[in-house]
Amino acid sequence: MQDFLFYLKLGWEHIISLDALDHQLFVLALIAVYTSKDWKKILVLVTAFTIGHSITLALSILDIVRVSSDWVEFLIPLTIVLTSFGNIINKNNNKSKSNFNYFLALFFGLIHGMGFANTARVMIAKSQSIAVPLLGFNIGLELGQIVIVLGILLLLFILLNVFKINKKDWILFVSSGVFALSLKMTLERIPF
Repeated sequence: MQDFLFYLKLGWEHIISLDALDHQLFVLALIAVYTSKDWKKILVLVTAFTIGHSITLALSILDIVRVSSDWVEFLIPLTIVLTSFGNIINKNNNKSKSNFNYFLALFFGLIHGMGFANTARVMIAKSQSIAVPLLGFNIGLELGQIVIVLGILLLLFILLNVFKINKKDWILFVSSGVFALSLKMTLERIPF
């Protein structure tokens, strides 16, 4: 149980800490087109991301997949650029591609999972079962994502209902800001 709690905390910190800006920006871009009425879709979306994340972690810990950390550090913000750009060009038809969004969340989760893969490979001994660490880490990650999602949805609810902000303006503003930040990160991390 102690190992489980250790990895649960690690997963929580992986998404909640100040060093997790890339993950937080991705979650923001991922759910920017939704409202609190879409909470079930959002939950499936962030869970798809977590599943992708955990698949890559498992494959990495088992030393089946290895990708250069330079490329991973470049690809992570690139996924955010693509997600936020998709929101910008699709702001008028924001929910029509939700099945495609689930696939993207899963696929981009695979890429984001590589960001923690080297650390996980070192932390989990070869003789140790990966089930408990992966389960703990991913539950912590999922809980952290849910907290971030709730915060975003609360802010959005206030902006839409109290301040009467237009939803399309919200999508454009948030996605443009996320796009700019993640594009800067991407250009700073070009691996060649």
